[in-house]
Amino acid sequence: MTFNDIFKSSFLENVASVTLLDMLIALVLALGIGMFIFLIYKKTYQGVMYSSSFGTTLVALTMITTVVILAITSNVVLSLGMVGALSIVRFRTVIKEPLDIAFLFWAITVGIVLAAGMIPLAVLGSIFIGIVLLLFVNKKSHRNPYIVVLSCADSTAEAQAKALLEKHVLKSVVKSKTAQKGMIELNMEIRMRNDNTDFINALSDLPGIRSAVLVSYNGEYMG
Repeated sequence: MTFNDIFKSSFLENVASVTLLDMLIALVLALGIGMFIFLIYKKTYQGVMYSSSFGTTLVALTMITTVVILAITSNVVLSLGMVGALSIVRFRTVIKEPLDIAFLFWAITVGIVLAAGMIPLAVLGSIFIGIVLLLFVNKKSHRNPYIVVLSCADSTAEAQAKALLEKHVLKSVVKSKTAQKGMIELNMEIRMRNDNTDFINALSDLPGIRSAVLVSYNGEYMG
């Protein structure tokens, strides 16, 4: 028997069977933690349109990853074949929210850790991550940027609106300006002093101001 035969034989016979109890425990925990991830995603979602299918995907992804890792750890040869099979999979769904990537990695990581038998790490780690996300993602402050959209009749009304804004907000910056005959439209980024938005009412009451709109801005910005 050559060395190659011994090498191949040791790999083919290296099969660690997973007991039924271990599989049930891993899958039940994957389902429970997957539901926890789904609830945290639902509580922290700040996008425009909520997708329930993505939340369901997080639960399924946690369980599927657990099953895959359990199969890989039971047989070295199977693990090599699984890597080759998964390498041809292509995902073309666009991730619109950056935070969604964190939830996807969270679900995959939990599945891997559970299948590896590190149950305390998966449970305690998920609880810690969930608390951190709830504290930071849902934290709202009046210092967050807002966009004020003004429709002015002339430059005089524009100057009055800017002067009023400077009295009621910490910072105001013109982001865009559109000038047409008989109308000037301004988009201004502001930082409010507090949660009081009565200055929008005062803006709309100014002579020459046709409309004043305040919009919460959640995109990226330079401080």
